[in-house]
Amino acid sequence: MSKASDFFDQTKTQFDPFLREANTWWGKTILFINDWRRQNLSERQFTYILAIVVGFCSGLIALTIKTTVHFIEELLTKSFFQQYEYFLYIIYPLVGVLLAQWFIRTIIKQTVNHGIPNTLHAISKKNSLIKKHNLYSSIVSAALTVGFGGSAGLEGPTVGTTSAWGANLGKLFKLPYKTRTLLIGCAASGAMASLFNAPVAAIVFAIEVIMLDLTTASLIPLLLASASAAITSQFFFGDDILFHFTIRDDFQFSLIPYYVGLGIFTGIASVYFYRSYTWTNRIFDRMKSDRRRTVIAGLLLGLLLFLLPPLYGEGYGAINAIIEGRPYDIMSNSLFAEIAQNIYILLGFILLVGLFKVFAATLTFRAGGIGGTFAPTLFMGSMLGFVYARLINELGLGNLPESNFTLVAMAGLMAGNLHAPLMAIFLIAEITGGYELFVPLMITSSIAFVTVKQFVPHSIYTAQLARRGELITHDKDQAVLTLMKLHREIETDFTPIDPYDKLSELVKVISKSKRNLFPVVDKDNSFIGFVNLNEIRHIIFNQELYDSTYVHDLMNDAPEYVRKDDSMDAVMQKFESSGAWNLPVLDDQGHYLGFVSKSKLFSAYRNLLKDFYDS
Repeated sequence: MSKASDFFDQTKTQFDPFLREANTWWGKTILFINDWRRQNLSERQFTYILAIVVGFCSGLIALTIKTTVHFIEELLTKSFFQQYEYFLYIIYPLVGVLLAQWFIRTIIKQTVNHGIPNTLHAISKKNSLIKKHNLYSSIVSAALTVGFGGSAGLEGPTVGTTSAWGANLGKLFKLPYKTRTLLIGCAASGAMASLFNAPVAAIVFAIEVIMLDLTTASLIPLLLASASAAITSQFFFGDDILFHFTIRDDFQFSLIPYYVGLGIFTGIASVYFYRSYTWTNRIFDRMKSDRRRTVIAGLLLGLLLFLLPPLYGEGYGAINAIIEGRPYDIMSNSLFAEIAQNIYILLGFILLVGLFKVFAATLTFRAGGIGGTFAPTLFMGSMLGFVYARLINELGLGNLPESNFTLVAMAGLMAGNLHAPLMAIFLIAEITGGYELFVPLMITSSIAFVTVKQFVPHSIYTAQLARRGELITHDKDQAVLTLMKLHREIETDFTPIDPYDKLSELVKVISKSKRNLFPVVDKDNSFIGFVNLNEIRHIIFNQELYDSTYVHDLMNDAPEYVRKDDSMDAVMQKFESSGAWNLPVLDDQGHYLGFVSKSKLFSAYRNLLKDFYDS
């Protein structure tokens, strides 16, 4: 085990529960496997095997969650009370959320967080350890939420569940942090590969969104996990994936200006998505009662579904209708079906559906439902892309292939919302079964990404982590600082002294200490300042001053203070601004805890950088 794994967690403590079960058949089996693989396999070879296992599990998890949601949705909308279907939409989401909350409260008895943000937080702040209930809790709660009409995606819960399997397999076999993180990336890649039958895009997703560092050591497990997940998915689903389209119109150079415009349009739409999402969250944050928040958000969501039925669930039916050239089907089962033949009414309806998807998704989350924002992003992109192309055609400003622009707009929204332009390009390219749209995808996705970055520095997944300074990024310096823990670097072997001690008493302390800094604290252990031995060497042997000179006459104020909850990035900024080599660490009440040394931080940083990124 590398030094990096020791830095991130205390292995012995972590596996104590397992060791206590070593006498059970399960414990003996795991011990046998661990002993065998240590003797016969390198850690890299064992990781390859686990990557295949994780990919297979990802395919089964995707099958389970999609089948469950489809069954619930068919039961509610096609079997019972069909003549009252859209009136029941008003209460369906609230019922689904209440059932999900009951399951979480009575069965899980722990918080179930949203999949991808929870996965990123586990990598950033929890040493790539994910609680065991995540092995199944998101499947049940998300199925209840989305099956009853919650306007959210299943990609996030699927990624969260598969990531929990990857992390817990790594924990079970005592693998270090670096390998556990890689298995989480394999699980995320497997989830996306099994849902969309797009193994290449799934690997890019793990790199761009989960933010794995791409090396030879990480690429092979990602390939194995993605391939095994795609094979598993195809074995059970066949060609029945979320959506599929064969391109009928070739790329034309004359359409490049329109794709540029679409990139700007989808970039602005991504900013709208982010602003609307955060604005709605702020409104519900003001409600102190969880029950009130659930009822209001659930009923508002039900009202939206009643008025705009395509917002029900993930919305892939509406997406397929758009890309297959059946836009009128979107209005066919709504209150406005009789006036659907008017093209401008149709475009207005589709535009409203696209714009309100973000509110429907946010209401789902704030009501207490479990789901993701990936499907809402695709949904909004398809609606806006169709409106963009059809409106240009209707106004006689061009002759655009509407299905192509719909697909490319989906990539634009993914690039903007998720800050993953490469994943967006490869996903749509793989779904369409070819690369005829590759150039338009590159143009629109890159422009959308550049546009949204001017206003929103982080994706919808990482914004909250970034605000707390807990986000691991592809910037290796920033990543290592994020992973370092301040409390492990505090040095406590400095001898505190009282401000009213005389020089004679200070000299006695100096004679027994190996340090040249002496913190000055009062009777309550509140930090006042410090004495630097280098600054008083010229007087410590002058006995005439022993009884007339006090510590408070010799002490200095610290140029900067480090709080115990400061991020490592903030600590390094304080060292940079102060120019100091040692800074005192205080708690929230100003009590002295110890010192942190720049030289020790640099040493820990170098070791961590070397061990963690060693391929």
